Amino acid sequence: MQLRKPQMVLIDVDGTLVDSVPDLAYCVDQMMQSLGMPAYGEEKVRHWVGNGVERLVKRALIGQLDGEPESALFEKGYPLFLDLYTQNSSKRSTLYPGVLEGLEYLQSQSCHLGCVTNKAEQFTLPILGTLGIESFFEIILCGDTLAKKKPDPLPLLHAAKALTIAPENALMIGDSISDVKAARAAGFQIICMSYGYNHGVDIRLAEPDKVIDSMAELSQIL
Repeated sequence: MQLRKPQMVLIDVDGTLVDSVPDLAYCVDQMMQSLGMPAYGEEKVRHWVGNGVERLVKRALIGQLDGEPESALFEKGYPLFLDLYTQNSSKRSTLYPGVLEGLEYLQSQSCHLGCVTNKAEQFTLPILGTLGIESFFEIILCGDTLAKKKPDPLPLLHAAKALTIAPENALMIGDSISDVKAARAAGFQIICMSYGYNHGVDIRLAEPDKVIDSMAELSQIL
């Protein structure tokens, strides 16, 4: 599919700009050990990331993608995780290769740039700041900014309205089915990264407009 050159690009954080799993996995394992339960390691946790930290904690407590833990266990584990992640949100996380090149290209094209993530603001802003990319974005919408988050289209439409860009002139860059669903519902074009967090499922099955291996490729396709 031929992509239209966008006037605005909104970009997801975890699995798109930032590999945040090393920090998340460290916090999950520390939480589990504090609860007297076995740790999982980074590879296991990687499949559970992508729907916010509350969902991640629930998955860790039951050891699988779907389902709910006992409420008493969650009420004990969740505050432990929040405290750990507050102290460790950007100690081990890194930008994916090609991210800076992609952001600099979009900026050079006078594209309005925004960040839309399901991660809470208290964790998002330190990561973007520590990794040196916060200044690229005119608007940053986090999981607790609005009443709804992805896959609902509200954050995307809110950003479009705030920056006075028509949805048909906007592009979402993400890595998960939530990003695809939100973009489709909002009337955005959607590019997905091949390397992101989609619970071990190939993102191509969600049929985004394009799948790329590095944001450095944006200069070739837009």
